[in-house]
Amino acid sequence: LKGISKDQIWKVLKKHKIHLQRNHSWCISTDPEFSRKAADIVGLYLHPEAQAVVLCVDEKPSIQALSREQGWLRLPDGRAISGYSHEYIRNGTITLFAALEIATGEVKGKFYKRKRRREFLDFMNEVVASYEAGQPIHVVLDNLRTHKPKHDKWLQRHKNVHFYYTPTHASWLNMVEIWFSLLSRYALKGRSFQSVKELMTAIENYMEVYNESPHPFEWTKEKVYAKPLRSKLL
Repeated sequence: LKGISKDQIWKVLKKHKIHLQRNHSWCISTDPEFSRKAADIVGLYLHPEAQAVVLCVDEKPSIQALSREQGWLRLPDGRAISGYSHEYIRNGTITLFAALEIATGEVKGKFYKRKRRREFLDFMNEVVASYEAGQPIHVVLDNLRTHKPKHDKWLQRHKNVHFYYTPTHASWLNMVEIWFSLLSRYALKGRSFQSVKELMTAIENYMEVYNESPHPFEWTKEKVYAKPLRSKLL
């Protein structure tokens, strides 16, 4: 742009709220039954069956126990900041299975080394056993193969349990993802762990503190008022 100063360019970018360093990403579901599946899950959240339990279940796989060098850094202007090195040592991984009860916000979790079908069913057996026998249990899951086999003999044996699968590329409909985000932000981000056991202890401590005063999540949506489109005749 010859003849235009850098200051003028930045002024125009600022006027239109354009930030060159920001990136936005999105994912659009290609599921042809998106509307029906989403409506079923949202309806389950808003109006669950009387006396029924609604759970959101998923796994957070391969959580890494990373050992990072941490400390304080003195800047040239005299200020001191804390931080951690981007270089790290891998000390192993663990998979966390979690079930969020939407009515209370309480979370049940269990650690496994892998995320196969047998680990999923072992976790579900413990979750189901924690409620009264025969109590209706509705479970929101994603479409992972371990959750959705062609012939689900486990569901056939548990007539009181019903699975609801999120549409493809729509994991955000599963509320346990919100809790996973909180876990990452408050218990894992920037932390240094010398072993998997230390990592598990940190997650267990966060889960224990969280469950002392759990609360249900509520989705909100701001109203958007669209401006009328104006056309120009050229």
